[in-house]
Amino acid sequence: MPMYRFAPTAAAVSFTTLLFICGIASALAGETEDKDKGTSAVDRGRYLVQIGGCNDCHTAGYLLNEGKVPEKDWLEGNPLGWKGDWGTTYANNLRLFAAGMTQDEWVKMARELKRRPPMPWFAMNMMHEKDLVAIYQFLRYLGPAGEPAPAGLPPGVEPKGPYAQFPTAPKGDSQ
Repeated sequence: MPMYRFAPTAAAVSFTTLLFICGIASALAGETEDKDKGTSAVDRGRYLVQIGGCNDCHTAGYLLNEGKVPEKDWLEGNPLGWKGDWGTTYANNLRLFAAGMTQDEWVKMARELKRRPPMPWFAMNMMHEKDLVAIYQFLRYLGPAGEPAPAGLPPGVEPKGPYAQFPTAPKGDSQ
């Protein structure tokens, strides 16, 4: 299978990460009460998934197709690996993952989540409970679909499928 070599500069990775964090931060900084009282938790969850960049990794083809993926296919995971010094990670099928959890379990998981890059788990840890509940409600609305994502690989193991290659972090950068 052909591999996609994505070797951005450290500045490009930093800029992309900054944009993602800004999207999460703008959602976190927003009012906790919806101005439009008619907005449902599902609609709020859909909005958070879109501005938070969840689809960029967790929906196959979303990032490269400028978000033009039908909602019915969102958050089913992605066979594209993200390879770096940490090994190779794959974006989880969130629809299957959430299907096996209660709302309270989802919120607890989101508060305690720690993952390898590129997942910005630290941003999820900071989300307001109302927003975590909204994302959970949106995932439940979508329902279980798709297949589990491939298991992550340790450093030094070459992925068999396509992957994006992250550059080695410059010396002195914390990881």
